[in-house]
Amino acid sequence: MAKNLVIVESPTKAKTISKFLGSRYSVKASLGHIRDLPKSQLGVDVDDDFRPKYLVPKEKREVVKELKAAAKDATAVFLATDPDREGEAISWHLIEAAGLEAQRARRVVFHEITKEAIQEAFRTPRPIDMQLVNAQQARRVLDRLVGYKLSPILWQKVKRGLSAGRVQSVAVRLVVDREREIQAFVPVEYWSIEAELAKKAPGKKKGKRESFRASLVSLWGEKEKLEVPDESTAKRLEADLGRAAYAVAEVRRKEVQRQPAAPFTTSTLQQEAARKLRFTAKRTMAVAQQLYEGISIGREGSVGLITYMRTDSTNVAASAQAEARAYIAERYGPDFVPASPRFFTRKAKGAQEAHEAIRPTSVGREPEAIKSHLTAEQHKLYDLIWKRMVASQMAAALMDTTSVDIKASPEGTPGGSAYLFRASGSTIKFPGFLTVYSEGHDDGEGNGEAKKALPGLAAGEDLDLLNLLPEQHFTQPPPRYTEASLVKALEEQGIGRPSTYAPTLSTIQDRGYVQKAERRFVPTELGSIVNDLLVENFGNVVDVNFTAHMEEELDDVAQGDREWVGVVREFYGTFAQNVTEASKGIEKVKIADEPAGENCEKCGRPMLIKLGRYGKFIACSGFPECRNAKPLLKKIGVRCPACGGELVMRKSKKGRVFYGCANYPTCAFNVWDRPLPRPCPECGGLLVLKGQKGVKCTACAFTAEVEEEFKETA
Repeated sequence: MAKNLVIVESPTKAKTISKFLGSRYSVKASLGHIRDLPKSQLGVDVDDDFRPKYLVPKEKREVVKELKAAAKDATAVFLATDPDREGEAISWHLIEAAGLEAQRARRVVFHEITKEAIQEAFRTPRPIDMQLVNAQQARRVLDRLVGYKLSPILWQKVKRGLSAGRVQSVAVRLVVDREREIQAFVPVEYWSIEAELAKKAPGKKKGKRESFRASLVSLWGEKEKLEVPDESTAKRLEADLGRAAYAVAEVRRKEVQRQPAAPFTTSTLQQEAARKLRFTAKRTMAVAQQLYEGISIGREGSVGLITYMRTDSTNVAASAQAEARAYIAERYGPDFVPASPRFFTRKAKGAQEAHEAIRPTSVGREPEAIKSHLTAEQHKLYDLIWKRMVASQMAAALMDTTSVDIKASPEGTPGGSAYLFRASGSTIKFPGFLTVYSEGHDDGEGNGEAKKALPGLAAGEDLDLLNLLPEQHFTQPPPRYTEASLVKALEEQGIGRPSTYAPTLSTIQDRGYVQKAERRFVPTELGSIVNDLLVENFGNVVDVNFTAHMEEELDDVAQGDREWVGVVREFYGTFAQNVTEASKGIEKVKIADEPAGENCEKCGRPMLIKLGRYGKFIACSGFPECRNAKPLLKKIGVRCPACGGELVMRKSKKGRVFYGCANYPTCAFNVWDRPLPRPCPECGGLLVLKGQKGVKCTACAFTAEVEEEFKETA
């Protein structure tokens, strides 16, 4: 009997879906994209309405052949690729490549891989949405035009092997601009003065009392903040305040509600995973993909644990809200359930609100209950998503806050100025959602947690001054971007969309345009040079506002308000002219070689660190007379246990970092885990990091927790 054919992207997704569809369906995987533009040429006919020249890559020809054969014998063909523009485009490419008749091909869309969602999707199939396909085609064509037209200019004027991109180059510009802000920043000195105070001791008793701190704000009765620009001013004020009488002028008490954060979008998930788990955006999305496509969890079998992870929506299905509210009532009590379900709106530029937020497909699958079926990474990310969703439907936290104004009146100075000090404190009256989850924050952002409570104070009450605490400060430059804050900036500026954040951050690092120092992005010399060249000659292409406007136009195409060829043509006219002018006019940029700190073992001249097509390497300064060259190896300060040579950081062909002996191939010792300089206390062997919290010996069974004995070394 002929079966219905279902085509998805991955074998894991196929396995999970098969379980819900039954024997009448045959589910096959396309293994991602099956058609694309050729790598060896532009692949876009600019003279024929920018017609893309798609082809099936050699490695996908057998897949297409198998899908064609399966489709030929099928009753109907269901295309169940991901529920976004890229997924829509993959389905359309499948129809084109496999030669499927349009009337036999049906598109099914679901945002979670659960029995109910799958069955509902197959009850309501639809045709391919060509507006979404065209929006994706426009993005692909624009990216190809920018990349394949600008990259040769970089090869010609800077160095071969470089690349430019419509979104990646704007991301590099953000990092470069921030670094220059930091370099141009001039610190300004200022001082703060705090008073350590306590309630007046009864009689002459001066025993240990509960103290609190208040900050100098202004002169009494004035609204402007009192500036303390230097040490001399601070000392003058300190002398004045040291002989002042302190009294409570006003006490303000109020109850403050703190509301939970919305469930995750792609951007906020990447930000929070970076802050709390130290995951890169790429790592976050890879693990989220596994949770979405399905994991076997015992008797329940393979099931998708979270909803689709590429989304800019904070919407949550009514059924998921109801399930979460019921769980909260049962687990934490009725007081933790708000009167009505919570709804969230987006503020990010260009948010489409088309899908659901990222949430667990069932809050009944508690992270700890399924931990044994997940890898450590899967459990950490699932735990984060689960807690964020549950907390988002919980009652607000209630804070009792107290703010106290204190008047400091200097004695012995008739007519002298009095000063205003202010202290604040808070306590958690009702924890609400904080019982489950509290959102992380970037530099300079408060977390809204409770502050130390103040002692009971009343207006008119005299206070004892225990100590004055003047402190010197300097204004600080804006912080460098972290993965979290750069993703946040890209989203807020409307640059890229949920599917682009992770690959963009990976690309700008892989190209050597930025690097990380203490988990923050710093532009390399190469990145700064390439950025300056692009800004000078292609200012609109790497302009933040222009790039955001292009995203809005792609959204218009997806909604049927613009025609994709017109959008591309409008961009290409000015762009092509700029390319022609730049090819003729730009002077070649010379990247200075760095000293390698060693001499050539063949001729004795200094060795230099050079930038080649495949990254940095060391070569003799006597080139071309001396052609000695070798890889640039990153030493980690650990000796090889096999031969005593240096262990260095290397990368496999697939880009995975490992650690091997610098004497390779004479010594082939290598390990995947990061070696530590401290030897094993039991056998003297090589210790390596294992996960984020442990160390182990490669020669014996010794293990230890990082937080304890090996924290400093790790």
